[in-house]
Amino acid sequence: MLKMSLLALFGAFAFAMPPAHRAPATVHYVVAPNGNEARYRVREQLLHHDLPNDAIGKTTAITGEVAFASDGTIDTAASKITIDVTSLKSDKDHRDGYVQHRLLQTAQYPTVVFTPTAFHGVKMPLADAGPQSFDVAGLLTVHGVTRPTVWHVTAQSKDADVTGTGSTQFSFEDISLAQPHVPVVLSVADTIKLEYDFHLVREK
Repeated sequence: MLKMSLLALFGAFAFAMPPAHRAPATVHYVVAPNGNEARYRVREQLLHHDLPNDAIGKTTAITGEVAFASDGTIDTAASKITIDVTSLKSDKDHRDGYVQHRLLQTAQYPTVVFTPTAFHGVKMPLADAGPQSFDVAGLLTVHGVTRPTVWHVTAQSKDADVTGTGSTQFSFEDISLAQPHVPVVLSVADTIKLEYDFHLVREK
């Protein structure tokens, strides 16, 4: 009888706790079927060209979700963005072939995966904050190599949608990739920049 009374008392106490002491509710945002594009950007100097240019490869084959609480903490077990890099396309077929078969070896490593772990400088809840810039820290896996990275993000929300863009950068050595050396390219910068235009939708 005493045990039942204690359980009832604990249950009543938990129910009566103010919201600040309860676990914050988790909100899930999933990658929308449109409005998402990921890009790599690498500076290169081509043979017979006077000026360097950016080699840019793009894909819209992106899936995943981000789950976070109203206090800004991220549910890392339920948060992951996956980019299918087998569909990367640039303006040159020979570059795409090199990236697919020799550089990224997409037959063995078909995806790039980002697992967000923390927001920095964001005002929550995002739905009430309007356009803002902040950082998202997490783990990025490229070519089977996982490393910590920080994305610089600008985002805005409207109703159930969050849109914006994010970018991060790293060197070829950071992800254990050999810097490209091909006859038609005089030089390739050591910095790889990743960009992501995103459109996320809140699950109801």
